[in-house]
Amino acid sequence: MRDANGRVVDPDSPLALRGHCTNLLNISAEILCDEAYNDEPRRLRIGDTRREHAALFEALDESPDAATASDLFQRHMAATFGVNPDFSGSEGPDGKRRFRASYLRLLKGWMFDSNRAEGAVLKGWVESRFGLLPTHHKEPLRRFASDAWTTYGEEKLSTRFHNNNIHLQLDLLYEYGQWTIRRGWPDAPMPGWASHIRLYRGVNDFEEHHIVARPDKRTAVLRLNNLSSFSIQRDIAGQFGDYILDAWVPLPKVVFFRDLLPRYPFRGEGEYLVVGGDYRVGVSLL
Repeated sequence: MRDANGRVVDPDSPLALRGHCTNLLNISAEILCDEAYNDEPRRLRIGDTRREHAALFEALDESPDAATASDLFQRHMAATFGVNPDFSGSEGPDGKRRFRASYLRLLKGWMFDSNRAEGAVLKGWVESRFGLLPTHHKEPLRRFASDAWTTYGEEKLSTRFHNNNIHLQLDLLYEYGQWTIRRGWPDAPMPGWASHIRLYRGVNDFEEHHIVARPDKRTAVLRLNNLSSFSIQRDIAGQFGDYILDAWVPLPKVVFFRDLLPRYPFRGEGEYLVVGGDYRVGVSLL
């Protein structure tokens, strides 16, 4: 059996090595997944998201600072999707608040445990928009016809979190994040001209990230899960495993980062949510 690049793969390896989905980007999933993309990344656009929310981005361009921009974005999300900044639902005709799925709840759930239903919805969004299949959710995903894939499929479509145009919310969150990265605020973690950022991930084993190649003891090419967490701080990454992976992550693959929504408690671990694919990483022990 061979993967999408013609390499021989074990039939028990993650199904993500054996194919891709269609996507809504300006490049194919096959190109995005390849290690070569990380060396020379291209800007990504999700469908017509920027055009459909042109008024928001015109207003953002006039923002004097990151806090103002964040407030503009969240007010727009509240007006468009009924997503309140305090995680509560919107009021109905009777004055009572109704639960509505929101990007904020998904982020909060992911940071508690990426293998919960919120994590499945986020991985499902990456699958839909970027065309990359997940390698792991609770356990390795090796076949479509398996209990593991069935569980993932049920959770990613759960009506508890998969409603209120949740994919469109995430599309806009991604585009806002990319706008913020390119704006290059003075206190941003990367300058506006940067193409990559160095991030770290702690692991105890490589079950979730399949080893594609191992050039030497200190280097590996891994197929990362289609959405993975990294930290900007090596010592924090070390709290999550004995092995430290360090990667130069192309900025178009950054979905969310700690400074994007400064009013929320998403900053403690310096967490970055990164679209997966094949990555060349450094491997070191604590």
